[in-house]
Amino acid sequence: MSEDHLAKLEHGRAEGRAVRVYLEALRETKPKRGRKRTRDSIAKQLADIEARLPVATPIEELKLVQDRRDLQTELAAMGDSIDLSAVEADFVKVARTYGDRKGISYASWREVGVPAAVLARAGISRGNG
Repeated sequence: MSEDHLAKLEHGRAEGRAVRVYLEALRETKPKRGRKRTRDSIAKQLADIEARLPVATPIEELKLVQDRRDLQTELAAMGDSIDLSAVEADFVKVARTYGDRKGISYASWREVGVPAAVLARAGISRGNG
């Protein structure tokens, strides 16, 4: 393969990475249904579990221990916020050429959750695709 061909392949992989990372970030930051959980609400649930453990049956204890682990994991993940603006900027740079090359329409971008304003910044309009 020529150097030019290898460079084009790497460029395509880089564009694909930027699109994938952005779409994954969108999915991770998508608002969940129901009331938003807070650190305080999780702390209250953990305190409740600790109070119930000493009198729990073995089966209840098993469930409470697992619930405690799940809540601790959720609490730790609350500190891991995704910087959507950084991955969005990378997406905007490549989305149009990536979409054109792959035949992705405006409607498809919208269906997977890409905001219209982001598509406009990327130069993708309803007339694309």
